[in-house]
Amino acid sequence: MLYHLLTPLSENFILFNLFNYITFRAFLSGIISFLIVFILTPIFIKRFKEFRERIKEDVPSWHKKKEGTPTAGGIIMLLSVLISSLLLVRYDNPLVWISLFTITYMALIGFYDDYKKMTSKSKVDGLKVLPKLLLQSILAIIIFIFIIFYYPSQIATKTQLLFFKNIFIDFSIFYPIFIFFVFVGTANALNLTDGLDGLAGSCSIPPLLTFLIIAYITSHIVLSKYLNILHIPQAGELTIICSSIIGALLGFLWYNSYPAEIFMGDTGSQMLGGAFGIIAILIKQEILLAIAGGLFVIEAMSVIIQVSYFKLTKRKYGQGKRIFKRAPLHHHFEEIGWQEPKIVARFLIISTIFSIIALATLKIR
Repeated sequence: MLYHLLTPLSENFILFNLFNYITFRAFLSGIISFLIVFILTPIFIKRFKEFRERIKEDVPSWHKKKEGTPTAGGIIMLLSVLISSLLLVRYDNPLVWISLFTITYMALIGFYDDYKKMTSKSKVDGLKVLPKLLLQSILAIIIFIFIIFYYPSQIATKTQLLFFKNIFIDFSIFYPIFIFFVFVGTANALNLTDGLDGLAGSCSIPPLLTFLIIAYITSHIVLSKYLNILHIPQAGELTIICSSIIGALLGFLWYNSYPAEIFMGDTGSQMLGGAFGIIAILIKQEILLAIAGGLFVIEAMSVIIQVSYFKLTKRKYGQGKRIFKRAPLHHHFEEIGWQEPKIVARFLIISTIFSIIALATLKIR
């Protein structure tokens, strides 16, 4: 909105020329998003008392004290991302609209899941697996159709391979399935990570910064050529969306850090999963997402390993055994005596290292 309103006036008001620069609009988007969340979250906590967390039985016993903490805070994050992005993006960019649609779609899936959990008699009765997968499948098909119609045919169903320049994997007719797994994997990994105060939010910032930088490089003809990255001119506007999400997370962490006054809920984790997925898909760096989001991969793998090993040993010995004291991995460290803030700080360091490695792979090419 501001770009279209103010840039035509830049000849008379030189200051408005700043809105021609993606970097300035991205910075401003982050600030606005932060302020919206920072201001609205206390109001949400006071007004929406029915949105309260119900702690599951399969978590450490000391988590029971978190029962009744406000949840579904991802609603405020979504609102701030939409407002700040729509204020500062270019409306003639299709990548903006498919990104915001995806983020909203995933957040609404998460909100319905949160609502079901809060209103059901059982603490675990959220949105069932099959309906959730069906909704995510519909989204994958919509994105596939967009990619096919908007992107050149020679790159539409391809993703860039790591470490090698100008080498792509073509998924062809299986691309919708690939998109589906990107979204399901990312959203579920984020959801599993969101088990400690401030953990998912803080650990999402480094990979978001990574994709902000890569989106900008992808849109820059000189930088993309130098680093052997596929050049997608309109990807630059995605930096504004990345910045708005980072701003929302920073504002939310003010209240979500230990001891948390509010949780993001599935609304927030699904929204973040959608954001990571769509940005990675649009800039053709889906495989790089597994490195930048390496911490989330580890969290998800800890659950897969734990469940698989338990079932295997139960079938073989008649009694299941566990590799970790508890899964996901952050609960294992709680069980061995690590304090919650220390786990969050150390996981944030790990997330930052993975993000730096992801950026380094660009130069390795």
